[in-house]
Amino acid sequence: MGSVSELPGRDALKTRAVPSMILSNGDASSMTPAPASIIESDATIGAQKRFAVKGNAIVTGGAGTLGLHSCNALLEHGLRGLMIFDVNPDNSKTEIAQMQAKFSTATILTQKVDVTDEIAVQKAMEETVRLLGSIDTLVCFVGVVGCVETLEMPVSQWRKILDINTTGSFICAQAAARQMVRQKTQGSITFIASISAHRVNYPQPQVAYNVSKSALIMLKSCLAAEWALYGIRINSVSPGYMDTILNEGDGIAQHRRIWAERNPSGRMGSPSELTGAIVLLASTAGTYINGSDIVVDGGGIVF
Repeated sequence: MGSVSELPGRDALKTRAVPSMILSNGDASSMTPAPASIIESDATIGAQKRFAVKGNAIVTGGAGTLGLHSCNALLEHGLRGLMIFDVNPDNSKTEIAQMQAKFSTATILTQKVDVTDEIAVQKAMEETVRLLGSIDTLVCFVGVVGCVETLEMPVSQWRKILDINTTGSFICAQAAARQMVRQKTQGSITFIASISAHRVNYPQPQVAYNVSKSALIMLKSCLAAEWALYGIRINSVSPGYMDTILNEGDGIAQHRRIWAERNPSGRMGSPSELTGAIVLLASTAGTYINGSDIVVDGGGIVF
């Protein structure tokens, strides 16, 4: 990262050249052509083609509960190759082995990756291409949360949460997009944001997490504008409170009660309820969805 001394002085600003975005024109020779609008004579084939997931995907944080459910869903819809990036994929060794047995015709692999290390991420992307042949989809689940009174929060915790949740997602997206551009193929990138990106959580204080996720929403929009020229769609999904190990334990029982009481559906979400949005954005049904955020929270965001 450049130092302040490397930034242009005030006089240099007068002669600087500012780059401009180039948008696709959408014609048949572009990377964003309109697909043929066909009604299949066979309903089963039509349903299969509508939500078909093609090629290979990288899922960061794919060894976690939400990541594993989404990996399974993508494979169910035709994903040919899957690479899971996780800081400790061995934590879900049994579940991943079961997935490999279930989808025996697909290639399912893992790599231990720290998403905040751009050199490690680049090497992992190159290894993925070597093993799978291409990168067509990226889904970024990696994220950490910290609940602490803001007056007492160490600045180091603030930096770590933003580094993993926001910068880590950017590093992975940039590396994947560069490969997609080299391939001259269309691609899909999905960030996992949160309802925390849309409104302040209650009752727990978690300002760093909320800011990191709201930054992902803007990152998604910026990249959707810049990278559409290359046929790369960027979207996000904002889950509400999901019933995973991260939200278990007697220590947050009171919080769980409050979360349920403030939700029209009266409960937390099941991991399987997030998979539909993930599949949609990666599938042929999502080819005109770009720069969008899909909220999956049982209606909690309406309050």
